[in-house]
Amino acid sequence: MSTDNPTTAADGTDTEPDPDFDAGELQALRERVAELEASLAEADVDDDQKKMTIVATKGSFDMAYPPLILASTAAAFGWDVVVFHTFWGLDILHEEKSRDLQLSAVGNPNMPLPNSIAALPGMDRMATRMMAKKIDENGTATIEELIDLSLEQGVDLQACQMTVDLLGYDEDDLYDDVTVGVGAATALQHMAESDVQLLV
Repeated sequence: MSTDNPTTAADGTDTEPDPDFDAGELQALRERVAELEASLAEADVDDDQKKMTIVATKGSFDMAYPPLILASTAAAFGWDVVVFHTFWGLDILHEEKSRDLQLSAVGNPNMPLPNSIAALPGMDRMATRMMAKKIDENGTATIEELIDLSLEQGVDLQACQMTVDLLGYDEDDLYDDVTVGVGAATALQHMAESDVQLLV
């Protein structure tokens, strides 16, 4: 006598299970279906997630802020964010150099100095100290704090491998958790998939 429990058909009538179908296989099939449904639900969520790519090309004190502020803010809203650092923008991710980025006084129309004075030795350092003082007094995050915040929120801070090689930097010179070995093709792929692309 069979010990299998009868199953219920779509019309509500009881039917005997197929004796050739193993109960273990049936359970494995059910688990696989559940996995696929969960995967599809996750894919639907990912499709709704906005993407942003920022290309950071400048490594001055004032230009380090825009990409980091925009990236950390977008990540706080749940966006998938990549910041691709290339050429002088790579200095933002260099642990030592990022602590000594300078604000250029020359050619800056918002500086209350004519270029003839702004070009004097030491003026860039003085302008940088003035801006750093304002940032401190205002309670604004430092560059290092913004980098840490961005990484904590899942922002993918990428270092252009060509620039790393060109400037002779070592991967150990960069902040922990920075993505290295990234080329222009990878950056372009993310840009093509992004809702927002910014060049800073």
